[in-house]
Parts: sequence; C-alpha cells; structure tokens
Amino acid sequence: MLHAHPETAWEEHRAARWTAELLEEFGFAVRTSYLGFPTALHASYGSGRRRVGFIVEYDALPGLGHACGHNLIAAMSAGAAIALRPWAERLDLRVDVIATPAEEGGGGKIEMLDAGAFRDLDLALMAHPAPVDAPRAEPYAVAHDHVRFTGRAAHAAAYPHEGRNANDAFVVAQVALGLLRQQLPPGTRVHGIQTVGGQAPNAIPEVTEGRWYTRAETLAELEPLRGRVRRCFEAGALATDTALEFTPESQPYSEFRTDERALEIYTRHARALGRRLDAPAEQQTMNRASTDMGNVSRHVPAIHPYIGLGCFPVSNHQPGFAAACVGEAANRVIADGATLLARTAHEYFGPPADPPPGRVPDPA
Repeated sequence: MLHAHPETAWEEHRAARWTAELLEEFGFAVRTSYLGFPTALHASYGSGRRRVGFIVEYDALPGLGHACGHNLIAAMSAGAAIALRPWAERLDLRVDVIATPAEEGGGGKIEMLDAGAFRDLDLALMAHPAPVDAPRAEPYAVAHDHVRFTGRAAHAAAYPHEGRNANDAFVVAQVALGLLRQQLPPGTRVHGIQTVGGQAPNAIPEVTEGRWYTRAETLAELEPLRGRVRRCFEAGALATDTALEFTPESQPYSEFRTDERALEIYTRHARALGRRLDAPAEQQTMNRASTDMGNVSRHVPAIHPYIGLGCFPVSNHQPGFAAACVGEAANRVIADGATLLARTAHEYFGPPADPPPGRVPDPA
C-alpha cells in the first residue's frame, strides 16, 4: 500500500496510520503523533529491562515516489518486530518500533532525538534497500541548505540598468562552486539544484532560489567545507548587488557509528540465509548515502545494513528503482530483511543456545 500511495517528508499520514494498524493487530501498544510529530509513532511489546528498537522510514521522494525504497524499510522493521515478539519475555526485552518522518532531507530523526526519542534503546536496527547487499553503512555527513537571492526587477531591454539580476547571482555562485571543486578534499561532495530562475526572458529576475547539499566524511570536516560553499554564494550576491539568504533546511546529518558486534551477527546470518555480500565495491556505494540514522547512532548502538534487490545498475533515486521496490524481488527483500533484523536482535540479547526466530514468510 505504501508503494502505491507515496507521501513526501512530513506528509506520511496514511503510512503512519497503516503502520499503526498493523502493529496494533499483533498486540503492540501504539502511540501515534509520537512526541508531537503528527506522522511519527512509537509501538512497544513486552516490559523487559532491555530495549531493542526497529526503526521505520516511510517518506517518498518528490516526483519519484518510493525510489529510495522506504516502503520496504517500513515493512522490514515492522516484520522484524512482529517476528521477535514471541521471544520478548524470554529475552527480557521490550520490543519497540519507532516510525520516523522526513528522512529525505528533513532530518526527522534529529528532531525526534532532540525531543527525547531513541535514547533509552540498548540497540537500534533498520535495513535499507539498495541495488546490492552492503552490510556496513558509511554515510557522508551532510548539510542541506536553501539558497535565495533577492535583487530588483526591471525591463531587460528598456531599463536593464535599473535591475539587480538575481539569476546572474546564481550563475556567479555556480561558477565559483565549479572552480572550488578543484580544491575540494577527497571524500567530499557539493551539489544542488536551482528551483526558481525567473519568470520571463524580458524581465530581469528579482528572485532566484535553490537547494544545495554539502557532504564530508564527518561532521567535524563538514562545517569548514560548508563555510566555503556559502562564500561562493556570497560571491554571487556581492558581484550582482543582490541580497543572499542561506538557510539550513535541517540540522546536519552525521556520519555513522556502527555497533560492531551487531553488524557481525547480521553479516553472519545474512550469509547463512544465502545473501550475496561479495558484489564489487563500485556497486555497493549506496552505503555512502547520507542518513539521519547516523545521528541516532551517536547516542545508541546501531546498525544500518543495505540489502540488495539485485537490480544493479538500476540504483536508488532513479525511476527504475521505484519499480524494483514492488514485486517478487521486493517481497524477498522484505522477508530476508525482517528475518535478519529479528535474528540479529535475538542473538544480540539472547543466550547462544536459544533458537532464533524462523524465517519471516514471504509477503506474497
């Protein structure tokens, strides 16, 4: 249902309701509008002293639907929690599902962290679809910024000297950014789009806008780089006598801190389940994609493995990937991902001799 009805960041109302209804059906106590976020929820089962959290994402991409596969994340995390439920008392666990809005640029988990979410967990787990399996998350830290230049409109032929061209400001900034790339350190990324460029060719644009992302290996490396990016936009404003607004769209996303024991358990069970973990490194690079789950990992032990749909060279954020996130291969990913997350949590908290949850049945 989520795939057929994609909802973008902060608008995941149907997804939140459907997820809540599924978990309630299996006996979870569900709190909607969790911590005041209308499309967040918290569900729990059991009353153990130890707490494991399965993290749900369900926002889609503007214009691309579920081309990042968050519909599968929701199914895997909910399925894992349901599969682990019968072991909650034996493992002295409270099984939590925390559904989070706005991963795609909105930093929903960061705002939820600030409101107190996640911090009582002993382990946080989720799995993310990708073209191929890549168990270790190595995301860039990222800053998301909105850019706006304001100039003065004028007739481009009759009174051009009266204008202050906000589009020229964007052009100057883009040229500066292109030249900056020669000096960018390895392991950094700078990219974005112009979203407003003017209204008519015979009117000097008064306002232009864009969205820009700056990425680095760590938060510590990110801020100096972001300062250099901002100065490129300041150069555009200075050269064209326009005003610049450079505004964060969310708090920066962090690099990821992996819980090595949990990752080792996940990887071992993935091999036993028949997952192929030997794809060429150049096919596994979805594990570099930035995620606000990195911020969660700074506060609680966590893993964020990538589970492959077997669709390379089709990759995330392409229309073809949205098509791959429904159907037979997607159902296999849901079943495998839920099974692996449940087995990882079971072994992490349980005695070695205790048999793990069985394989989650295929959704079909």
